[in-house]
Amino acid sequence: MKKASKVFYITFALVILTVAFGVIAPGTFEKATGSIRSFIDASFGWYYLMLMGVILILVFVIIISPYGKIRLGKDTDRPEFSTISWVSMLFSAGMGIGLVFYGASEPLSHFAVQPATAEPGTDEAFKESLQRTYYHWGIHVWAMYGIVALALAFFQFRKGEPALISSTLKPIFGKKMEGPLGTLVDVLAVFATVFGVATSLGFGAAQINGGLAYLFGVPQESWVQFIIIFIVTVLFIASAWSGLNKGIKYLSNTNMVLAIILLIAVIIIGPTLLILNLFTETFGIYIQNLIGLSFQSAPLDAENRSWLNMWTIFYWAWWISWAPFVSMFIARISKGRTIREFLVGVVLTPTIFGAFWFSVFGTTAIDIQKSGVDLTVFPTEQTLFAMFNEMPLGFTMSLFAILLVGTFFITSADSATFVLGMQSTNGSLLPSNQIKILWGIAQSLVAAILLSVGGLAAVQNTIIVAALPFSFVMILMIFSLFKALNEEVKHSKPAKK
Repeated sequence: MKKASKVFYITFALVILTVAFGVIAPGTFEKATGSIRSFIDASFGWYYLMLMGVILILVFVIIISPYGKIRLGKDTDRPEFSTISWVSMLFSAGMGIGLVFYGASEPLSHFAVQPATAEPGTDEAFKESLQRTYYHWGIHVWAMYGIVALALAFFQFRKGEPALISSTLKPIFGKKMEGPLGTLVDVLAVFATVFGVATSLGFGAAQINGGLAYLFGVPQESWVQFIIIFIVTVLFIASAWSGLNKGIKYLSNTNMVLAIILLIAVIIIGPTLLILNLFTETFGIYIQNLIGLSFQSAPLDAENRSWLNMWTIFYWAWWISWAPFVSMFIARISKGRTIREFLVGVVLTPTIFGAFWFSVFGTTAIDIQKSGVDLTVFPTEQTLFAMFNEMPLGFTMSLFAILLVGTFFITSADSATFVLGMQSTNGSLLPSNQIKILWGIAQSLVAAILLSVGGLAAVQNTIIVAALPFSFVMILMIFSLFKALNEEVKHSKPAKK
């Protein structure tokens, strides 16, 4: 196959074996992966908390240091995409579909079902629910994506290395990264990407199906979700075929426009003043408590520790498993920006927008819950539509939300197809359409097959397990990046006379 590397064939074989195990013995697969995940949660929770907290500190050090002036590319290079398109693309690839899926349901759960520390249904739980949601989707996540993407972009565009995770480790391991060790690192990255995106496709199909079921009585069955996945697959493969400058860019811009329209509609129709006041207070408290939250492990409180395992530590592992895909895509679209501009854009813009999104949808859902309508009886994929049902123009907003999930669905899969193509063609910045289409079909088949056997929970467990070894790779990438940045600054200083 044209330009396909060993990474392509090895990972494809591993994906087939894993899916076969999930289909032949779904119960055993879920039990085995669940046991390993429980062990990791209990034994490595402190490690994930420390890792994410330290990465956040390092990112701010880089922003204010002399490294910030270095350009990702030659000194004469300038950004390939406008700032608006760039932000839209990194946001759509990063977590766009998640905001729609969990926008109302996560704050609602932290308020009414199982708050972190407060009593369910209280004003304290209301404020805490928003702060914890900002924490799970905010600055820590984007700092982690940012530093991994920075390493990839720096080595690709400043040093001329292939667009591979293994290339970023050359300052530590040298030529060994061009052999079996480098292949192992890249296989791990591709494997995590395939299953991470397959899970996202499964969630997206479930939410579109849930919306259609709520609005029109369409049955919530696997065959409906297969049809949804098939339609989306055709659309995102068409988009991937058209390339980065057309399909992904235009769709990402469309996503942001649709998201902002829906956001404004909910602000106006929902409890406007409550939303704005709660966002102001809870975002301020979130920023104020950032260090304390970062390292809170609840070693002497079994109940709180159980909550952290279920939510925070799960999220940190989940986001780390997504890092190879999201960070590589962010790196690919960021050539020509300075390191400072890059990190400020990647870390702060999605954090602020995401927090405001959760404040708007979470506050509205909780306000409806407090009015006497129990939204917690609905499954996660239907919570948003049940919320809209209690509002004026609810049917129109529900249709709009289904459209938004669909476009986010397409861009996430489209971006992942592009990244998988890069990682399995020796780091080519323009992978062939043949490779992209194969990965696109593979992702969709994995999602469809695992949906049919109820295996999405096992896939979630699998990629969280895969996140642990990748987190060690991530630490090495950060060491390697600082080593290369030090060399860069040292050589850029004028020689003493």
